[in-house]
Amino acid sequence: MIRRVTVPGLFTPPVYAHASVVEAGTKLAFLAGSVPLDADGKLVGPDDPVRQAEQVLANLDEQLRAVGSDMAHVVSTDVYVVSDETAVLSAVWNVVEASGLSIGPHSSTLLGVACLGYTGQLVEITATAVVPEA
Repeated sequence: MIRRVTVPGLFTPPVYAHASVVEAGTKLAFLAGSVPLDADGKLVGPDDPVRQAEQVLANLDEQLRAVGSDMAHVVSTDVYVVSDETAVLSAVWNVVEASGLSIGPHSSTLLGVACLGYTGQLVEITATAVVPEA
């Protein structure tokens, strides 16, 4: 159902694919950005991008289950981190890599950005996933 492609002529990515191909007719879920808020809307992990990444991934997992999918069926993500330091981006990526999203591996872009939507927010992840047939 999902074909993940690592292009031989390009740099070999460490834990992601260059592209994910899904056959026509497959149900896809396009998820809004997952943010580091708890069920009460409180920011989790102020000033801690790693803790925020963990909460973002827990919320993403909830989003996926709500539409009948899971981490293994994610085909693409964009990971936004408020930082211009590669060490901070790498620390967040380590959390993403450990989450199960890299099982595919999936296609992903990791970005350092100036700010995100909530005060104190340091991490956000958008995702596209296949919703397998029951």
